Amino acid sequence: MNNSKIWLSSPHMGGAEQQFVNEAFDTNWVAPLGPNVTGFEQDLESYLGSGAHVGALSSGTAALHLALILLNVKAGDEVICQSFTFSASANPIRYQGANPIFVDSEPETWNMCPNALEDALKDRIAKGKKPKAIIAVHLYGMPFKATELREIADKYEVPIIEDSAEALGSTFKGQKCGTFGDIGILSFNGNKIITTSGGGAIVTRNSPLKEKAIFLATQARDQAPHYQHSEIGYNYRLSNICAGIGRGQMQVLDKHISLRRDMHFFYKSYFENVEGVTVLSESSPDYFSNHWLSAVTIDPTKTGGKTREDLRLALECENIESRPLWKPMHLQPVFADCPYYGGSVAENLFENGLCLPSGSNLSQDDRERITNVFNRFFIGE
Repeated sequence: MNNSKIWLSSPHMGGAEQQFVNEAFDTNWVAPLGPNVTGFEQDLESYLGSGAHVGALSSGTAALHLALILLNVKAGDEVICQSFTFSASANPIRYQGANPIFVDSEPETWNMCPNALEDALKDRIAKGKKPKAIIAVHLYGMPFKATELREIADKYEVPIIEDSAEALGSTFKGQKCGTFGDIGILSFNGNKIITTSGGGAIVTRNSPLKEKAIFLATQARDQAPHYQHSEIGYNYRLSNICAGIGRGQMQVLDKHISLRRDMHFFYKSYFENVEGVTVLSESSPDYFSNHWLSAVTIDPTKTGGKTREDLRLALECENIESRPLWKPMHLQPVFADCPYYGGSVAENLFENGLCLPSGSNLSQDDRERITNVFNRFFIGE
């Protein structure tokens, strides 16, 4: 019996990546600049549309950090951040010596709740600490409520940093995620929809802002024949070799999205008649998710007491990886002293939710192994 590891979300090469990497070696462009970097940025700009300007960086976290710097976030400032997310969404706030203000999710998309966001803005402004930015996340590839969040952000004149690390290829009302914010960020970590092994990008509304980001990402070296620096810089640029992997991955991005969505529909079909299990899905045609990760919530009051942790362990016994949903940031020890606005949506999602294997490279045999675990767990077959 095949008992090889079924991963939650593993890298999936398309075949052309090696060609771009070989060209980098053949031309000796083994550096954090070169034709692959430029080409990768152009590929992403073309894909995103909406006049996007893209700077390729070493990680999505680096992109978030630079976004905060570009928005002049400094020590003592406050930044509103979605609580239900990975810690990389919030950590760069601390890099700047600023203070995170966490906001709950809403149950429809699992992303930032517009009502809780407005409550937070009103209260922080009343306290004399108007936030400098809002970090909103498209979680698991599901677009956030872009229209509502934008209306609130514009009303209070606070810019949005759009964390689209998990949502390349997702759209809201036909517009690509990554292009809704005043500044957007992407991630190409090994587990993402496409990968550069490690990498990310910053998405801006204009070319000068992109050039400023690249300047900061390359140690902020002034125009001079010698090394001169008038600002603090960072070593955040993507290498030409990694960008070559990205160029090859761009050729299979739409195929990977289609395959991830197929996995989502596989789970949706299975759980359609399983009481107590809900699959995160688009609530209307306005939303199109890449379904980077397929995720479910399990209500033990309707499953005979079976919990998401029980299912995780059942899958683990068969060498199948799954993972609880993100633990909210306001519950993390490192952020225990940070203000929080909202109710218990994020906490309930964490307690009852599970991410299931979602890779674009999962086989029919993998699906059958997963189905067998589900059958034993929910039906007793």
